[in-house]
Amino acid sequence: MRRVVISLLAAIALVVGVGPTANAAAPPVPHSMAAIGDSISQAVDVCCWYGNHPANAWSTGYSSYDGVTSHYERLRALNGAISGYEYNDSVSGARMSDAPRQATSAVSQGAQYVTILMGANDVCTSSPSTMTPVDTFRQEYEQALGILNSGLPARAHIFVASIPDIYHLRQIYYTDSTAELVWAAAGICQSMLSPFLTESQRLAVRQRNIDFNTVLAQECAKYTRCKFDGNAVFSYQFSRSQVSKLDYFHPSLSGQSALASITWATSWWG
Repeated sequence: MRRVVISLLAAIALVVGVGPTANAAAPPVPHSMAAIGDSISQAVDVCCWYGNHPANAWSTGYSSYDGVTSHYERLRALNGAISGYEYNDSVSGARMSDAPRQATSAVSQGAQYVTILMGANDVCTSSPSTMTPVDTFRQEYEQALGILNSGLPARAHIFVASIPDIYHLRQIYYTDSTAELVWAAAGICQSMLSPFLTESQRLAVRQRNIDFNTVLAQECAKYTRCKFDGNAVFSYQFSRSQVSKLDYFHPSLSGQSALASITWATSWWG
């Protein structure tokens, strides 16, 4: 009798479309892609010398020897027609206020796949009081998604990555005097990394980080061709080896590699 009931339930699941068998098929592999974002998508300070290293970036990176298998490289393995049609529209230091402009660039490039990783600079400011308000962040993000949804090709898809947990960065490095010296000297993310903040202030900044990720998820969910990573990037507990030793802030090569893998697993084709 138990076997009959289980079989009946399985049959019902197939009919009504629930359970693992109901997962939608992945969309066609794109012929072009673009990255919207900030210094993380430019692979700033990833290795060896200061500055942008877009060839090593998690989304549109194209270096074949860096150990980073980007979304572009994974897609190229599935569809050679995308070769040479990867556009990195990200800008180091950009906040969400720059997302509409970058979205306009992606539209003009006719990108069939767009990745978005932006918001860290809205959290990481000179002090907790200068962080971007949540409502402002939402309006700017809404505008960018609207531009993409109305302007991209009909078969295009969007992937949105969550903002990394910047509080975790402090957790793994706050006892490192070199890291603290670099953060202070370069004025890096003083809203979280300043040694003069209280724990309650840092937790409030982390909550803004979480609030921004909630906005990313909510607004993306309004579009059928937009996919959020389910906070996979935010939840990832990166290690010291995955952080650049140039600035103790940006992902290292192994950090970019992990970022590529984490986001790919939650993307349209992962």
